[in-house]
Amino acid sequence: MSLDVNLKNQLAQYLQLLEKEVVITLSVSNDENSKEVRDFVTEISEMSDKLSLKEGELEFKPSFSLSSKMSEGVVFAGVPLGHEFESFVLALLQVGGRTPKISEYEINRIKAIDRELNFETVVSLSCHNCPDVVQALNIMSVLNPNVKHTMIEGGMHKELVEKRGVMAVPSVFLNGEEFANGRMTLEQILDKAVGESAQDKFEGVEPFDVLVIGGGAAGGAAAVYAARKGIRTGIVCEEFGGQVKETLGIENIIGTSYTEGPKYMEEVRAHVLSYDVALMENAKVEDVVPGEMITVVTNKGELKSKTVIIATGAKWRLIGIPGETELRNKGVAYCTHCDGPLFKDKKVAVIGGGNSGVEAAIDLAGMAKEVLLLEFLPELKADEVLQKRLKSLSNVKIVTNAQTSEIKGTEKVEGITYTDRISGETVESEIDGCFIQVGLVPSTEWLGDRVETNNHKEIVVNREGATNVEGIFAAGDCTDTAFKQIIIAEGSGATAALGAFNYLMRK
Repeated sequence: MSLDVNLKNQLAQYLQLLEKEVVITLSVSNDENSKEVRDFVTEISEMSDKLSLKEGELEFKPSFSLSSKMSEGVVFAGVPLGHEFESFVLALLQVGGRTPKISEYEINRIKAIDRELNFETVVSLSCHNCPDVVQALNIMSVLNPNVKHTMIEGGMHKELVEKRGVMAVPSVFLNGEEFANGRMTLEQILDKAVGESAQDKFEGVEPFDVLVIGGGAAGGAAAVYAARKGIRTGIVCEEFGGQVKETLGIENIIGTSYTEGPKYMEEVRAHVLSYDVALMENAKVEDVVPGEMITVVTNKGELKSKTVIIATGAKWRLIGIPGETELRNKGVAYCTHCDGPLFKDKKVAVIGGGNSGVEAAIDLAGMAKEVLLLEFLPELKADEVLQKRLKSLSNVKIVTNAQTSEIKGTEKVEGITYTDRISGETVESEIDGCFIQVGLVPSTEWLGDRVETNNHKEIVVNREGATNVEGIFAAGDCTDTAFKQIIIAEGSGATAALGAFNYLMRK
């Protein structure tokens, strides 16, 4: 294989930033996958006099490691292209002497690890969540010789994927045992692997004028608008990025013809941090207590603020059937870009006939042996152009008037049961995976009855983004806004921030 010309030109510029010599150790056999890996690292090793290539024995074949006099422990078992190319470039630069762009506090936490941690992360190259985990673990292995990390490309190491029962990515193993599934931040990985630090607690944090709960598009916009007013602003969230980071292609942000969710939210994050905003991540908000000074209760302690903007967004809707939660990440999935490649040449089901369900079925049809699409209503709800494309695919079976009753399996998904709503007949079908695409629900269950919500548990707000409780505002997909779109969420975030500012001025 040969690198794309544009990709190669970009890499050549980055390689000029190498400060130390990097040795690439190649471990391969004589199969086709090994040839791909060999061709990849050979081409790259010839692009800089600071890169050298040698052959050796690593745990996985095919694979290659990156090492220097100061760092070792970064291994790629596969060809890190697609979304993992950035992970590879960053690892090269960091092993080659560039300091990772993380806080001094995080660097010190990593360097303090005094026991051996051998991480392995199974990824798919089309997964836009995987690089966050891979890059965080690579940084840990660069900074501390006690930490090793191997990125394993699932499509190239299918036997390992089958043996370990991996049915969702990223899937992280620590010292041979399952460690975590799904996107995680560096701080979350450190907390889980070595324990929380007392420094993580919210002690002695000065009260805010505006405290935003949630780090998605609405929360980011609210923080920017509040900070621009010169008032003390903070954001508290589990992870900055929100639901937008789950979105791959975005083509309807005015002025930006195309971007991708993770990239866009990194730009939003940078915009937020260009102002004097206190960003407090990896914190779960548990309650909001009204008062002269509002108290925000989190798992890391309490925060105080004169006003609060709730921007907790939405999450995947559960359909409430047996097997749905029990088999999550064991065949039950939500993202075809991330987990679809793991079901190559297998039979999968998609629940949901709206745009997201039909798009998922079309995407999966290019990888899976057979796709079964189940829709509760008498007809699909997706746009006509998507339906036309779907119906042209020979390996897709569409069933409408289907009420799904159970996803079956013990250790993994093995089948699905649904009832024909017209005839009453119960149908059982063998499947290897199930992708649920039935929309989103607002993330407001933690609020209880603190503020007024409608029948859909959406927070009711007025034209200034204010709730029925003095000093508490809300924005984005967790509210009763008519449409759930990124640009609308950002607009409502700006509205809530201006509303909160006006409220403070009146007080």
